[in-house]
Amino acid sequence: MSIRQIMAGCALALLIGCGQGTSTTNQQGNVSGAVDARAIDRGDAVGETTIWDAFRRQNTETVVSVNKYIWSASLEVLDFLPVQSVDPFTGVIITGFGTPPGGGRAYRATVLINDPALDARSLNVSLQTRNGPASAATVRAVEDAILTRARQIRIADGRL
Repeated sequence: MSIRQIMAGCALALLIGCGQGTSTTNQQGNVSGAVDARAIDRGDAVGETTIWDAFRRQNTETVVSVNKYIWSASLEVLDFLPVQSVDPFTGVIITGFGTPPGGGRAYRATVLINDPALDARSLNVSLQTRNGPASAATVRAVEDAILTRARQIRIADGRL
């Protein structure tokens, strides 16, 4: 056999492997397992996906709620830090390094507010010093200060 005949045989085998192969005929004579091309165009093919599904526009209107009291309290408590990035829609506050009043160590913070509830689970604070992460006690103290201030702002707002 020549190389040309072997290549032609491999190509034929690949071509045969690309066929439908999985369709069967039921008692009514309908073909099951095959998908009608018109159903794909209409989007009616159940359980069938194509390469074009990756390019279809998905729902991009995701709503994330942020607790306004925790948001305001975070900005107030961390007002000694220079703000680098603020995104009220996702609830992220990123600051640069700054020294707290009466302190000697510089900190930077990243705050995530991921729930509309005025609750400790809604607040995630990450503190970092120039030498590495801040102690857990320091992070807990900052979280407590933010939550205490948030409750004070809510009480002053008068909408309980």
